[in-house]
Amino acid sequence: MTLKENIKQGLDAIRSNLLRTIITCLIIAIGIGALVGILTSIDAMKGAITDSFSRMGTNSFNIMNRMGTAHFGGRREARVEYKAISYAEAIRFKRGLDFPAKVSMSSNLEFTATVKYGSLKTNPNIRVQGIDESYLNNAGYEVDLGRNFTPTDIALGLPVALIGKDVALKLFPKADPVNQVIRVNNARLKVAGVLKSKGSSMGMSGGDRLVLVPVSTGRNQLASGKESYNINVSVQDVHKLDEAMEESYLLFRRIRGLRLQAADNFELVRSDALARDAIDNLKSVGIAGTMIGIITLLGAAISLMNIMLVSVTERTREIGTRKALGATRITIRNQFLTEAVVICQLGGIAGIILGLLIGNGISLAVGTGFMMPWNWIFLAFSLCMVVGLVSGLYPAVKAARLDPIEALRHE
Repeated sequence: MTLKENIKQGLDAIRSNLLRTIITCLIIAIGIGALVGILTSIDAMKGAITDSFSRMGTNSFNIMNRMGTAHFGGRREARVEYKAISYAEAIRFKRGLDFPAKVSMSSNLEFTATVKYGSLKTNPNIRVQGIDESYLNNAGYEVDLGRNFTPTDIALGLPVALIGKDVALKLFPKADPVNQVIRVNNARLKVAGVLKSKGSSMGMSGGDRLVLVPVSTGRNQLASGKESYNINVSVQDVHKLDEAMEESYLLFRRIRGLRLQAADNFELVRSDALARDAIDNLKSVGIAGTMIGIITLLGAAISLMNIMLVSVTERTREIGTRKALGATRITIRNQFLTEAVVICQLGGIAGIILGLLIGNGISLAVGTGFMMPWNWIFLAFSLCMVVGLVSGLYPAVKAARLDPIEALRHE
């Protein structure tokens, strides 16, 4: 019997046991859908992370407060509170770095602020940062309306602000935000400009839910006194990045007054290293998703094997008749194997469509556009083929070994 005839026989058998086949196909579809959906989503998030950090450039690094834990006695852990980077230290570094690079400084003032304009207000999820005039360029932001901060704004600590797109849409749905006065906690700030949307980076729109103020204004009106300042250095020539990091490292140790043998109480982190760390953290999610998909497929394989065994029992007379008419063991075995593979591939196709819908839904949410993950689609079809062959092999062999005389006697 040819492959075409085997497939036709398989489809006829599927139609005669439609309910059981649909249930099995759904189990397979859920497993494949979970697998393809999660892996496609991870690809989308990796693309979003890479794109987000590439805007900051691979030629930049950050000097930030070091965080960590210390071990005592091999069992207990105590959190080490390293010294925060002060405003004075950040200013000394900015003025003291003698290298062809742009230096910016910033501080996180609040993460749950509420911004008000008249009777309108945002949810209490607005991030407030103090920045200098170089921050936007180094961090990959652009001004959509209005202007950036000037050195005068920074030097005089003027009460001005740059707002993210989400804040502008919430407070000024129809009006021009520029030169309007908003309130952040108890501070009154005039809107100098609106930032271009950064979209949903890594599945979150936090890049558009923010208010930026001059770093001096933040110190005077919004700071709690416990902030640690982050310093970003962007070199003009990417090939000199290591040299810039070495010079910055030595300069900041001098600023901190660290002796030769003293351990660092700050750290230098490359922007692309942050992206790599974020992508590495997604690997565990991918492993978990793959395991979920495989476990689901294992359940589907058991279910499919059960259906095929029932099918062999129900079609014993049919098998006996076919053997009496000259069908060989190989013909019978191939027929049942084909049925199992057809059922698996039908479930696989449904699962791939489901996975593409899930994965691309997340892909569109994080702003990476439509994705067609051909490698995961090929993997899904391959897995379905393996599951079909493995789960159908025993029932097929059992059917092929039936004695035709005993099979014809079966009622």
